[in-house]
Amino acid sequence: MTPRELEEYTALRATIRQRGSLRVGLFVAALAAWAAATIATAALAALPIATLLPLLLLSAGFEALFSLHTGVERIGRYLQVFYEDTGATGREWERTAMAYGRAYPGGSDPLFGLHFMIATVLNFVPVILAEPVQLEVSVVGAVHLGFIARILLARHAAAGQRARDLDRFQHLKERS
Repeated sequence: MTPRELEEYTALRATIRQRGSLRVGLFVAALAAWAAATIATAALAALPIATLLPLLLLSAGFEALFSLHTGVERIGRYLQVFYEDTGATGREWERTAMAYGRAYPGGSDPLFGLHFMIATVLNFVPVILAEPVQLEVSVVGAVHLGFIARILLARHAAAGQRARDLDRFQHLKERS
């Protein structure tokens, strides 16, 4: 590995570490901001549509977290294709991590999807308590369900991202 390649590899591994740690902090901060906005909205606004502000904070936190996760995974596949080898050096961190995930599925959810869905359901509770008309329930409920659908779609995309990115980077490497 050249000095430039070593520097790039080191910087990218550091980026993975930093973003992985940031993801957990961002999750906690997003839930705290959502909870504060939910309490404030429940105390100050009686309109069911007011629950959309906390939902916006919740969805923004999820999207930021999803973006971090996607970037970390993509960097990992780049390192796997362009820096790992099975020769004498035996650099196989990303390959081994990917094989481990396939062999032992489950574990924690890197997107915290279930927690975001629970928060979304809890965010809808003030709507019901406000005794809304059917139109309010339908509109606000549809937005909440839309966010839950987004979480499920993101989880599905994340589940296949490693394999897709690996294939794409291998294709790029072959073309160069």
